[in-house]
Amino acid sequence: MRIVLVDDHTLFRDGVASLLAAWGHDVVGQAADGAQAVDLVDEVQPDLVLMDVRMPGVSGLEATARIKERHPAVAIVMLTVSEDEDDLFRAIKAGAQGYLLKNLESGQLRSMLEAVSRGEAAISPATAARIIDEFLRAGRSPARNEPERLTDREIEVLRLVTQGLRNKEIAARLGISENTAKFHLKNIVEKLHAQSRTELAARAVREGLVPEIEPDGRSR
Repeated sequence: MRIVLVDDHTLFRDGVASLLAAWGHDVVGQAADGAQAVDLVDEVQPDLVLMDVRMPGVSGLEATARIKERHPAVAIVMLTVSEDEDDLFRAIKAGAQGYLLKNLESGQLRSMLEAVSRGEAAISPATAARIIDEFLRAGRSPARNEPERLTDREIEVLRLVTQGLRNKEIAARLGISENTAKFHLKNIVEKLHAQSRTELAARAVREGLVPEIEPDGRSR
């Protein structure tokens, strides 16, 4: 893949660029902030942008929204230290195809990039778990706009992702094809484009998007 790296730490960018080159990817540009990223994507038309969230000037979240508006086909995956759920849901709403933390192992990053190259969403088990946790934790919060519902099958897929299963394993567990598992993951990310984490979480439980969970882990 042709990849652009966006991060305000030069040393981090150089380290990731070395890994990507070793894996056979082509790093076609680097940017230190969101404004530079938008201009760079206009110029080089990459397949993927690895984007930090918090940077001086134009943030990664704002840059993601601008890039997706101009170049809908460009995949954007956030690569960040931020574990803030607001950042997670704002990134997805802006059009990010994935959200990864910088403390992941290199092998995990490589697997996620391979998933993105196949058109899949880059959702780590930790991210999937945080999504479900936020659904349940904020279930009594007031909400204004109704997000698109997750299907029962999408909920099953998301729960299996939290267990660390890959698409092939998810497909085998649910008796579906690997392409169908990939399709469900992509739909899950698209449906999470809600106005805020509070709206999303509240509607998820109140409107039956996901079941409430008993303390022993069983669905009600």
